[in-house]
Amino acid sequence: TYMEAPAARGGERMRLRVVAVVVVLAMAAATARAQLQVGYYDTLCPAAEIIVQQEVSKGVSGSPGTAAGLLRLHFHDCFVRGCDGSVLLDSTPGNQAEKDAAPNSSLRGFEVIDAAKTRLEQACYGVVSCADVLAFAARDALALVGGSSYQVPAGRRDGNVSVAGETNGNLPPPTANVNQLNQIFGSKGLSQAQMVALSGAHTVGMAQCSSFSSRLYSYGTNGGKDPSMDPAYLATLSTQCPQSGASQPVAMDPVTPNTFDTNYYANVAANRGLLASDQALLADNSTAAQVLGYTTSPGTFQTDFASAMVAMGAIGVLTGNQGTIRTNCRVVG
Repeated sequence: TYMEAPAARGGERMRLRVVAVVVVLAMAAATARAQLQVGYYDTLCPAAEIIVQQEVSKGVSGSPGTAAGLLRLHFHDCFVRGCDGSVLLDSTPGNQAEKDAAPNSSLRGFEVIDAAKTRLEQACYGVVSCADVLAFAARDALALVGGSSYQVPAGRRDGNVSVAGETNGNLPPPTANVNQLNQIFGSKGLSQAQMVALSGAHTVGMAQCSSFSSRLYSYGTNGGKDPSMDPAYLATLSTQCPQSGASQPVAMDPVTPNTFDTNYYANVAANRGLLASDQALLADNSTAAQVLGYTTSPGTFQTDFASAMVAMGAIGVLTGNQGTIRTNCRVVG
């Protein structure tokens, strides 16, 4: 008993420290949201959101997959240095930028952001940040493929630092389990429920074979095949992804790849989650309950996703006199 008491107290202290960190992050996120405002550009640049919406509409009509690309761009921006537009910066001779890091090699939609920014600079020079353009574009792209629209609090400013190495540990890997996902999302002030909702973005878009090929050919001791994957789905993926086809793209949701719906959760429930991190949501009781709940309540999912996007859009934002307003989203300045 005497030996156990200090350990128990130590465990309780650790638990309290973890709780304290989560509370501090939640308070910081609430403060960031308070600094952002819906309608921020109503007087500064009244056409701002309309211009972004028009350019997103053009981009998605020309290539439906661009919608998923813009959603992913916003996510990948916010999880590294916060939502500061750093993912848009090009590499320079002395620095490899985030966009050229391995986890970002398949990002797309940059040209839509460029087109919107060019028009914004003509309409209101030096007013609308690249970070806000990304946040508006993600919302508009979502609405075009069947997602619920939502109001985007704005007022973000742009960062001028973008380092490829900082993607490590900040972006969730496709092999992550629920504990790892909770740790990464929690470090950004997001809850497990928000993590499960945001995972639903995988109901649109593509993934490269290299992101999940280990589940087909080199998984554990089960002949290289992941036993948690539906055998018929595994066989289909094996034909789409030969062992030599690392960069071949495959639809995240083979049923409705360009429609924002709850088929992602239905796929996970049927052991047809494409990434190991998708299927992991069914292996944990609390996340599995949320997954199954969304399959029968698409309205709840849409509401939860929109709310989680607003929360994500407030991660680590620069406001007021922090950062800058870049006139070219690809270049520091």
